[in-house]
Amino acid sequence: MSWSGFKKNLNRATTSVMSKTGNMDRTADREFEEEERRGKILEAKSEALYKEANGYIQSLRNVTGTQVRIATTIEQYFDEADPMGAYGVKYKEAVTKLEEEVREDVDAGFRQAVLEPIGRYYAYFPEIGEAVRRRNKKLLDYDTARSKVRKLVERPSEDHTKLPRAEHEAEVTREMYEAMNAQLTAELPKVIDSRIAYLDPSFEAAVKSQLSFAQDARNAMEPLRQYFPAEPHGHELEQAADGILGEMSDLQICRLAM
Repeated sequence: MSWSGFKKNLNRATTSVMSKTGNMDRTADREFEEEERRGKILEAKSEALYKEANGYIQSLRNVTGTQVRIATTIEQYFDEADPMGAYGVKYKEAVTKLEEEVREDVDAGFRQAVLEPIGRYYAYFPEIGEAVRRRNKKLLDYDTARSKVRKLVERPSEDHTKLPRAEHEAEVTREMYEAMNAQLTAELPKVIDSRIAYLDPSFEAAVKSQLSFAQDARNAMEPLRQYFPAEPHGHELEQAADGILGEMSDLQICRLAM
């Protein structure tokens, strides 16, 4: 950084502190400040939406991948002669196919129609933030120049050229600040209002993707229903489990540990 750049940043920092502590007049624009506040809220929500959408597709991969691993373990529980062994094979085939569909179709479609558009939308906010920071720097320059003019008016310098130069500098910084401020004040609402039209297709695609996955999962699991008896009541399952555990506790091997 050049010496002049360092001095300018130092002056801006000093002006910012003095403005916040009330020791210097601060130019305020309520309209811009409101739009900036709304923009920051939208940026935070867009970031959260992108992270959650990415987390959703990652969760689908985790769920279907875990189903395959569970099926692989269950398959190893039964002997070939046990009917449940054949059912375990069919379950593994069903969840493996579902996992492949998620990886090849659902994942790719969700990324293209949902995740990537949201990511592109969110990527604009750092540029907007940089424009706001440049506007704020111009504001500090303007307030610094105004303060210099006020001091020269209150305490005239022996050098009569200082005040006209300071007034000229204040006018130049005012024009630069107001031009940038007007542009941002006009365009920030457009950015904020664009969210609905832009994100509507992604929202629709997200809902359809979830519906498609739910239907695919049901279609994969439904044929397995025929291999299992009608669902028993909760207390019947508990009684059956207690009975089996009771038989295990009666075995000599369990008494050897006592």
